Amino acid sequence: MIDKRIDTRPVALRVEHVSKRFKLPTERAGSLKNMLFNWIRGIRGYRIQEVLNDISFEIRQGEFFGIVGKNGSGKSTLLKLISQIYKPNAGTITVNGKLVPFIELGVGFNPELTGRENVYLNGAMLGFSNEEIDALYDDIVDFAELGDFMEQKLKNYSSGMQVRLAFSVAIKSKGDILVLDEVLAVGDEAFQKKCQNYFFEAKRNKKTVILVTHSMPDVRRYCDRAMLIQDGRIAKIGDPDEIADAYSDSFLPPREVVEAQQEQAKIRNAVTVNTVETLVGDEPQKFLSEQEDFSIVVDFDSDRAVPLSQLFIDVYDGRNVPVLSVSFGNDDTQLQAGHHTAVFEVDNVLAFGDFRINAALQNDNERILLAENACRFHIKGTATPVMSVVNPDTSVRVHIDPPRHE
Repeated sequence: MIDKRIDTRPVALRVEHVSKRFKLPTERAGSLKNMLFNWIRGIRGYRIQEVLNDISFEIRQGEFFGIVGKNGSGKSTLLKLISQIYKPNAGTITVNGKLVPFIELGVGFNPELTGRENVYLNGAMLGFSNEEIDALYDDIVDFAELGDFMEQKLKNYSSGMQVRLAFSVAIKSKGDILVLDEVLAVGDEAFQKKCQNYFFEAKRNKKTVILVTHSMPDVRRYCDRAMLIQDGRIAKIGDPDEIADAYSDSFLPPREVVEAQQEQAKIRNAVTVNTVETLVGDEPQKFLSEQEDFSIVVDFDSDRAVPLSQLFIDVYDGRNVPVLSVSFGNDDTQLQAGHHTAVFEVDNVLAFGDFRINAALQNDNERILLAENACRFHIKGTATPVMSVVNPDTSVRVHIDPPRHE
């Protein structure tokens, strides 16, 4: 996918049909003999992971370009290809000018060296001479606000101090293209404000910046254009507001899932469970004796006809093991809209312990809760509790009032 917007400015970065894959090990041979046998059997010990597939885009000089995507979409791999840390398996990347990457905390730093020594080390890795770093050193230290710590070893720095130093080296190096990966997600509030001020100045001075971020406000605020990567491919490229919206929408479930959820919500909302009680005789009772028969009474409303066979009560013991599940009916008879009371007469063979009752609706192989923990009851006893088993065909009798609609 290639962006078609016309821009007369010179190209700062061109990526053409770039693909990148990695070999991920699946097993490790313990000896040369095992390795040879695996090779004969066709077991290579690795699998191929396609991280980027046929990526093409251009960035013009002076653009503030955003790259967004979910974790694992290939953003960081793309930045490492642009920064020449990785080589592509296919395609070409053309950089016109000096590119300065700020990709990962600690890359190019040695914890055993002092802050001053790391500035010169990092500068050398970026292609600067000692004389050039000498000219930039004071500005780097001032921006990082680490003047009192530059003679200390980097391993004694906090992570925030390391970020400040690395970012200062990156922006003060005066490269033609600056590559930043989630820089605003690290550091304290004061440092983040300083980064924001730098970004405003970079936009005003038409500096070429590539920013990878999960912050859509930053994309809308700073970027001239942006690109959304999904599953190693360019899903969309262009206006930053549209890209930010597309990124946010990518976290929504697919349309068919949404429609199914809406349909379930309609069914769920069709039945409202008001109360669930356990009765002994005609009296509510939550403390039962062993072998004492009882009734479960469900008071509910339905705003439309519902098949009785889809409505259930489910009883769970204290270990969350289901011990009883009974439908309101065993056929496709429809329950008419209105107010109803369902009475389940239970011949009690439950072991002693604590129990809870859910009301549910079974729809398309999915159990939809209508009322969770709608009622709790306890069966008194002295025996060791065992899993209770109730046969709904013989132990429970169901009565619906008003009567079902034939």
